[in-house]
Amino acid sequence: MSFPLLTATAALPAIGAIATAAVPAAKRTVAKWLALLFSLATLVLAVVVLVRFDPDGDRYQLTESHAWIADFGVRYELGVDGIAVALIALTALLIPFIVLAGWHDADPLETGSRRWRPTQGFFALILAVEAMVILSFEATDVFLFYIFFEAMLIPMYFLIGGFGDRAHEHGEEAAATQRSYAAVKFLLYNLAGGLIMLAAVIGLYVVAGNFSLTEIAEARADGSLDMATNTERWLFLGFFFAFAVKAPLWPLHTWLPNAMQESTAPVAVLITAVVDKVGTFAMLRFCLGLFPEASEWATPAILVLAVISIIYGALLAVGQRDIKRLIAYASISHFGFIVMGIFAMTSQGQSGATLYMVNHGISTAVLMLIAGFLISRRGSRLIADFGGVQKVAPVLAGTFLIGGLATLSLPGLAPFVSEFLVLVGTFTRYPVIGIIATLGIVLAALYTLVLYQRTMTGPVKPEVSAMPDLRVREIAVVAPLVVLLVFLGVYPKPVTDVVNPAVEHTMSDVQKKDPRPEVEAAK
Repeated sequence: MSFPLLTATAALPAIGAIATAAVPAAKRTVAKWLALLFSLATLVLAVVVLVRFDPDGDRYQLTESHAWIADFGVRYELGVDGIAVALIALTALLIPFIVLAGWHDADPLETGSRRWRPTQGFFALILAVEAMVILSFEATDVFLFYIFFEAMLIPMYFLIGGFGDRAHEHGEEAAATQRSYAAVKFLLYNLAGGLIMLAAVIGLYVVAGNFSLTEIAEARADGSLDMATNTERWLFLGFFFAFAVKAPLWPLHTWLPNAMQESTAPVAVLITAVVDKVGTFAMLRFCLGLFPEASEWATPAILVLAVISIIYGALLAVGQRDIKRLIAYASISHFGFIVMGIFAMTSQGQSGATLYMVNHGISTAVLMLIAGFLISRRGSRLIADFGGVQKVAPVLAGTFLIGGLATLSLPGLAPFVSEFLVLVGTFTRYPVIGIIATLGIVLAALYTLVLYQRTMTGPVKPEVSAMPDLRVREIAVVAPLVVLLVFLGVYPKPVTDVVNPAVEHTMSDVQKKDPRPEVEAAK
C-alpha cells in the first residue's frame, strides 16, 4: 500500500490545528511557533505533491479511494490534476506568511474592556481552514467535496467575527458590532449557496447512482449515463450558484467587502487568496466536468455576469475611502476575469484563469498584508488619514507600490501574463466581451495609482511622521512574495506546464476546440 500523500497533506494542518488549540493559554508564543512549524511542514508535503505529479501522466494522480458510506455510494476518494496541484501549492505557500503576518493580531488588548479570544484559537482556526481547503482541492467524490466546501465556513466565521480588525473610527463597541454583522453575512450567503448545492448533489446521485467524479465522467463518455437536458441544466445551476457565491461573482458578491473590511489583514488574505479560489476551481472541476452541455448553454449569461463583475468591482474600488474595501472590490473585478477565462471555453482562457488564481493569490497577499502593516501603525483604515508615508517609511511604500502595480497587471509582474491570456482566450471566441473587459484594466490603473498617491505621496501628515518602516518579521513576510511576483511575471512556464494538460482535459469534457485564427501564420 502506497503512502497516502494527499491525505497526509490535508491531515497535517488539521493535526496542527488541534495541537495549537491544546496549548495552555499562558503559552501564546508556543502556540504561534507551533502553528508556523505545522504550516511549514504542510508546505514541504505540498512541494512533494508537486514534484511527484507528472503533467503528462494520468488526469488524476496520487489517487486514494476507500469505502465510506457504502449504502449511499459515498467514498473517500482523492486525486489531483494540474489545476488542483497548483492551487494546493498556492495554499500551502501562503499560510506560513499569513501566520507570520498575524503574529500579534490575536494578542490581548492592553486597554479596553473587550476580551479577545485566545491567541491559540486564532492560529488553530487558520490551520483548520487550510486543511479543509486542501481537501476540497483533492476530493474527487462530489459528496466529500461538499462536506469540506461547507465545513470551512465555520472556522472562517469565527476568524471574521472573533478576531476582527482593531482599527475602527467609531471605537471598540462599533467595531464589535460590525465584525458580527460581517461574519453573519458571510455565513448566511455561503450557507444559502451551499443548501442549493446540496439539493443539486442529491439530484446528481438520483441521476447517476454515485458521487464519484471519475465514474460519472466515464459513464457519460461510454453513453451509459445520459442526463436529460433540463435535468442537467438545473443541476448545473445548483452547483454554479454555490460556486458563484464563493467566487464571488456579481450580484452574489456583497458579503466580501464587509468580510475583508472587518477582518485582520491576514484573515482577509485567507478569504480572497485561498478560500474564494475553491469557488472558481470548482467551476472548472465540477461545473464543466459534470455538466458540459449545460455549461455551454449558460456561457453567454455567465460571461455577461463576469464582465459586470470586472467593471462594477473596478468602478466601486475607484470610489472607496477605506483601504481594505478598495482591495476587496478590486478582487471582485479580478474574479470576474477568472470566471470570464473559465467560460470563454478556450485553452488560453482557461490556462489564463488558472494562472490568474495563483497570481491573484500572491499579488493580493502582498498588497493586503502591506496594507495591514500600514493600518496597524496608523490605527485607521481610511485613505484620507494617510499622506507622505514614502518619506518616513520608504521600504513599506516601495513594497506597497509593487503590490499595487501587480494588481493593475503591470508587464513584468505575474498577473500580467494571466490577464493577457484570459483576454486573448476570450477575444478569440467572444470579441465584444473581450473588448468591454479591457476597460477593467484602465480602471485598475486608476484606483491603484490614486490609492498610492493619496497614502504615500504628498506632505507628511503629523500622524504618520513617526511611522516606523517595515520590521524584520514584516520584511520576511513580503520579500519572498515580491520575488515570486517578479519571477512568475518573467517566467510563468513552471506553472503553465503543470496546468495546461489539465486544461486540455477540461476542454475535452466540454468538447471544445480553440477557434482557428482568421489569418494563418506564415510558414
